[in-house]
Amino acid sequence: MKKIVTVLGARPQFIKASVVSDALARTSGVREVVVHTGQHFDANMSDVFFTELGMAQPAHQLDIHGGSHGEMTGRMLIEVEKVLLAEKPDVVLVYGDTNSTLAGALAAAKLHIPVAHVEAGLRSFNMRMPEEINRILTDRLSRWLFVPTDAAVGNLLHEGVPRGQIEQVGDVMYDVALHHGARVTPETGLLARLGLGGKRYLLATVHRAENTDDPVRLRAIADAMARVGETMPVVWPMHPRTTAILEGMGQLQRLRDVLNVLPPLGYLDMVQMEKYAALIVTDSGGVQKEAFFCGVPCVTLRDETEWVELVDAGWNRLVTPGNADDVAQAVLGALGSRGKDVRPYGDGKAAVAIAATLGAQA
Repeated sequence: MKKIVTVLGARPQFIKASVVSDALARTSGVREVVVHTGQHFDANMSDVFFTELGMAQPAHQLDIHGGSHGEMTGRMLIEVEKVLLAEKPDVVLVYGDTNSTLAGALAAAKLHIPVAHVEAGLRSFNMRMPEEINRILTDRLSRWLFVPTDAAVGNLLHEGVPRGQIEQVGDVMYDVALHHGARVTPETGLLARLGLGGKRYLLATVHRAENTDDPVRLRAIADAMARVGETMPVVWPMHPRTTAILEGMGQLQRLRDVLNVLPPLGYLDMVQMEKYAALIVTDSGGVQKEAFFCGVPCVTLRDETEWVELVDAGWNRLVTPGNADDVAQAVLGALGSRGKDVRPYGDGKAAVAIAATLGAQA
């Protein structure tokens, strides 16, 4: 029996793992052991996803969160290493670009356990982003690089990664969208509770440090969303850290007065809000793609994006949140827009391909 230890810690990783773990469970001769680092510890950022996505509870809960990047990653490295020494897996599987990703990959590499990286090869080319550092290091440590797009393949080849280590499987988030998107309708759930109609509101999410830790950028975003809220309803499920910072800036109550400011949403509520939004405004990598899967235009509040193909196709617009005028103009200008009919993320069978590779080669 081949054992795979999967290291997860953040909401997007739970979503991606839901389809891959299901595929692994249906793969003969493979046993998966899930480790939850605790990086996202709020119930709506973590526990609810296991329930709504039908995932088994993790075998190991490390409860590590808070602190600086170095402190968090270091604590995770210590505890993940203990798990790996006890479990003795054939492969360690990691997702994306979080501190949990890097800690899992580094702990495995130090113990000479092969690493498999889902969503490999993505690059923003901005080394000030902690996610970019995590991506590059994890790719360098990995034996199997499961790549979602042509651009990601090109990035890895340019960096000298052997072609034989690169598996272009497509994007597991497309698998998720196909599997779970049909479970929501506009007449029930959160939309009904908020009294909102489909395609008659804007959905916003903001959590990246480049925005939340920069008072100028965060104030520009807040001012712009308040301004847009005068034109159409804005629903903003707010990350706990973003909430705390806005409260410290004295901006939170003002936003609550004019917008639908909510706590983090459960998975199906978020899928519903994405699917029926007129426009999505975000700094999340995953939400950019989810918008595309739902056929919803997106404005990304960043200087760059890993998902360049969505910008090229017209589904996504980048705006640097330097001032409220630029953000509000970009948001209002994107309403009603549509991109080209493109299919850059595979056929919705990425999870099956990943499970087949690991089952055969683990």
